[in-house]
Amino acid sequence: MIGQRTSVGLDVHARSVVGRGLDVQTGDVLRARLTPAHEQIIGWLRSLPGPVKATYEAGPTGFGLARALEAAGIECVVAAPSRLLRPSGDRVKTDANDALHLAQLLAVGQVTAVAVPDEETEAARDLVRAREDARGDLMSARHRVTHLLLRQGIVYASGTAWTGVHENWLRSQRFPRPALQWSYDAALAALVAAEDRRDRLDAAITELAAASRFTPVTDRLACLRGISTLTGFGLAVEIGDWSRLSPATIGAYLGLVPSEDSTGESRSQGGVTKTGNGHARRLLIEAAWHHRPPYRPSTQLRRRWQRVPGAVAAHAAKGNRRLHARWRSFDARHKRPVVANTAIAREPAGWCWALAAMHPDQ
Repeated sequence: MIGQRTSVGLDVHARSVVGRGLDVQTGDVLRARLTPAHEQIIGWLRSLPGPVKATYEAGPTGFGLARALEAAGIECVVAAPSRLLRPSGDRVKTDANDALHLAQLLAVGQVTAVAVPDEETEAARDLVRAREDARGDLMSARHRVTHLLLRQGIVYASGTAWTGVHENWLRSQRFPRPALQWSYDAALAALVAAEDRRDRLDAAITELAAASRFTPVTDRLACLRGISTLTGFGLAVEIGDWSRLSPATIGAYLGLVPSEDSTGESRSQGGVTKTGNGHARRLLIEAAWHHRPPYRPSTQLRRRWQRVPGAVAAHAAKGNRRLHARWRSFDARHKRPVVANTAIAREPAGWCWALAAMHPDQ
């Protein structure tokens, strides 16, 4: 049963907020153009006929407004943008129309909510995503250095790249033209700065993963092959409340289920949907590759098992054996490794849920 009298849609931007309230008793549409200041938005909502329920789309403005409204006693739903229903013939998109559309969907209970993280979880997510940005910047910096050398016909062929020996080789490169040397020095300095930023973020994540409320889940997830402390912590903070998911839904939540276009007797499946949390999906896809080699528990993995209850370690070992068997099955069928890895990545998601959701004493 819909409990609110006034359903409010908010179209939130960095410098303005357009509000449309729909009084479900009278049918009146209440209008306002506001600033992003939480006090002003709360004041306007309190002036509307109650009970009031508000919604806005999840986006770059974050969840601060939702937390402020809940603290003020105003129910707020943060809508999943990809799940909003919109008529196919609607071609007029304005802030006012978007806000009214949200209010109408909220009035009939057709808004799919996203989970609003608390401030601690959101801060931890920002740290994990900052580390992911640093990883991408480091990869770009490495490409710039190697491509600059390649244009000069210089290729490193003395072993594995990006080791201490390789770094010394990079620093030893000299060029006769000053412009080229300056360009190379700038690219090498950017590479060193990117490595330093990544290492500092790694240290911060390791410290937080060892002593925070995310530590128990991180330790449990790290019992699976391919999930280190950094990956386990990333999954723990990106998913947050594991209880809202299940083994049947976590794959769809992470966009790891195949898309489908079926009608009548025809059934056509495509690639994975890639919806939901892309950060967690990337971590699981990378982790799935580690299950392809033969399963021999390493010393480091056994140390991780010692940090969790015996039942959790045993379940994780069972998952490791199962995931390697899946890889062997795909290899025997000569499945393309990229396709096979994506298919296998759905299973680590389920095993992660099982480990995270197990009773704390187990």
